[in-house]
Amino acid sequence: MLNCFVTSVDTRATPILLIPQKQFADWLAGQNEFTKNWLSSTNSLRFEPGTVLLLPNSDGKISRVACCLADERDAWSVGALPFSLPPGVYHFEQVPDELRFSLAWGLGAYQFTRYKAATKTPAQLFLTDPTLADLIFNIVESTYWVRDLINTPTDDMGPSELAHEAVLLAKDYGAKITQLIGPDLLKQNYASIYTVGRASDDAPRLVDLRWGNKSHPRLTLVGKGVCFDTGGLNLKPAAGMALMKKDMAGAAHALGLARMIMHAKLPVYLRVLLPIVENAVSGASFRPGDVIKSRKGLTIEVGNTDAEGRLVLADALAEAVNDKPDLLIDLSTLTGAARVALGTELAALFTNRDEVAEQLLRHAEEELDPMWRLPLHKPYRELLNSTIADINNAASDAYGGAITAAIFLKEFVPEEIPWIHFDMMAWNLRGRPGRPPGGEANALRALFAYLKRRYQK
Repeated sequence: MLNCFVTSVDTRATPILLIPQKQFADWLAGQNEFTKNWLSSTNSLRFEPGTVLLLPNSDGKISRVACCLADERDAWSVGALPFSLPPGVYHFEQVPDELRFSLAWGLGAYQFTRYKAATKTPAQLFLTDPTLADLIFNIVESTYWVRDLINTPTDDMGPSELAHEAVLLAKDYGAKITQLIGPDLLKQNYASIYTVGRASDDAPRLVDLRWGNKSHPRLTLVGKGVCFDTGGLNLKPAAGMALMKKDMAGAAHALGLARMIMHAKLPVYLRVLLPIVENAVSGASFRPGDVIKSRKGLTIEVGNTDAEGRLVLADALAEAVNDKPDLLIDLSTLTGAARVALGTELAALFTNRDEVAEQLLRHAEEELDPMWRLPLHKPYRELLNSTIADINNAASDAYGGAITAAIFLKEFVPEEIPWIHFDMMAWNLRGRPGRPPGGEANALRALFAYLKRRYQK
């Protein structure tokens, strides 16, 4: 069990009062003179979102905790509590939404401990509604796993190791899994995946996981697994490579979402396709100007070797549509242009179904898991024209780069298949309550909530 939660307590849990900022004055007015004097003497009358007040009893022990919220929906303000409160067991008193606030608590208790021992022990939250515990553990544990995968350097999370994580997941949930590795990719017509990864001494591969009842709706996830992106021969500058261990975050997200789905036993036939490579530099590197024949049969001129993510996704998407899934979702850290457009904290959403976009955006709002829709603007397709091949992997115009990348992928997905494409940062540049610096699961809670609503009976 996660060490930040308990489902039973031997002693009394300390109550946490969640007080919206606009209600603080009324709350203070209703307190006894002891509490008012305590707050006045400790200069605690300034109450802003995230402020935590420790309220003692007559014995000098903590009897209550007050936490200021920006408003009634501000669950994130409690995300700092696991490490700001003294060790002990606490519970929310009159919580607006136990699921949302408990998730914020759990996500705020995360520490990456693979290379450095934990520096703090989190305070524990007593989950008063036992029916929510399994759902909370599922989401928090899956999110921790995604963060861990992204935070792990490539030396310990290269193509072989990332594929092994998928194998372990399949074993845990009784899924079937296969891998195509190295030259076998060429034999099976995955030239784009092979070409991008052939320069590395850790062979490229395609992981294919299947789980569930074939009579259920088919849901397919595709995750970009570029374990490190040097840029290839179009080499990135040093600053551009600093975070490239996270370029496999799309695959990490697909695995985390798959774990959520399988743990919840959603009635779907799930398929997960992970094209996993390292975009390295060697004598075997692919070159600008090369032409690749993709799995779909389209020829692709390589305009830029640093636009490799869309190449590996193209082959995986071409395979994914063969099953005619009820819904196809791909997840990736695809473009810097998406970050220019939306910043680092909003995932870019593209889809060929308006009703899907509307529902996803609603769930994003409910789950405090932000995303924003960008258009698949058809006239930009001509920016991907090539004089010697069917399409170029790099647009002739740098503007609208997230859109042209999505349009490139759209070439490999027939219109009749409902398709969602996410282009995300997957990394917190700044620490906020519940969202520590480092690897992050963007849009994952919103996606899971949407899928539960869509498929759960």
